[in-house]
Amino acid sequence: MAKRKIIKIEEAKCNGCGLCIPNCPEGAIQIIDGKARLVSDLFCDGLGACLGHCPQGAISAEEREAAPYDEIKVMENIVKQGHNVIAAHLKHLLEHNEKTYLSQAKEYLKNKGIAVDIEQDKQTKNCACPGSKVIDLKVNTQAPNAASPKEIEPQLKNWPIQLMLVPESAPYFKGAELLIAADCVPFSYPSFHERLLKGKILLVGCPKLDDAGYYQQKLTGIIKNNDLKSITCVRMEVPCCFGLVKIIQEALRLSGKDIAFKEIIVSIKGELLK
Repeated sequence: MAKRKIIKIEEAKCNGCGLCIPNCPEGAIQIIDGKARLVSDLFCDGLGACLGHCPQGAISAEEREAAPYDEIKVMENIVKQGHNVIAAHLKHLLEHNEKTYLSQAKEYLKNKGIAVDIEQDKQTKNCACPGSKVIDLKVNTQAPNAASPKEIEPQLKNWPIQLMLVPESAPYFKGAELLIAADCVPFSYPSFHERLLKGKILLVGCPKLDDAGYYQQKLTGIIKNNDLKSITCVRMEVPCCFGLVKIIQEALRLSGKDIAFKEIIVSIKGELLK
């Protein structure tokens, strides 16, 4: 079983200042009952972006077994922190469209005889994060606007595009040519839409700032459960970006499928190298 780093918050030292919150890229930390809490280690990348922003020194990183992710073990820790943390954890799973983990969490609470706020659950049932709503942009029921001659025609055909947010069963994966891009690529390569994205379904991510284990798990499910035509990985030339290629190749191996795979490399000067 693999290990990865997860942040640890010492409650006695924390004064609830909240300086760590905006520096947590996946919203895994929240201020609850006047203290910073790790709401869900599923989204903690363990890289410690929050560490240097705690004036009390209450946050540290610890290495522990973390794969495969176990919602039941997480719930065993969550319930010790009280009702408000439980509610925040369930909401966090809901907003990230983690329906399986949410179901497991609710079943755990039911088996332990821990009451769930039904009214709150009804209010949040259909209000997952609007930014995570699945949209097939190929379907356009409105007349297109005339494009300005100075504008590049957008080629994005799906939403969401962040690998942490996209559901494995999104309808736009059917028969898709998949483009998996390191998230710096579209900013570095000016012709990204026209030369790389056109005709493809897009996923973006960063193997350094996000949870690589979760990426691999998510990609394995996407590949295994959908009839993909091809997979192209476009990454930056920097060494840390190579991790994305390894994640995709391992997901392909675990899926048991033989799908055409291509790697494209972009320089930090915005040039295609490969």
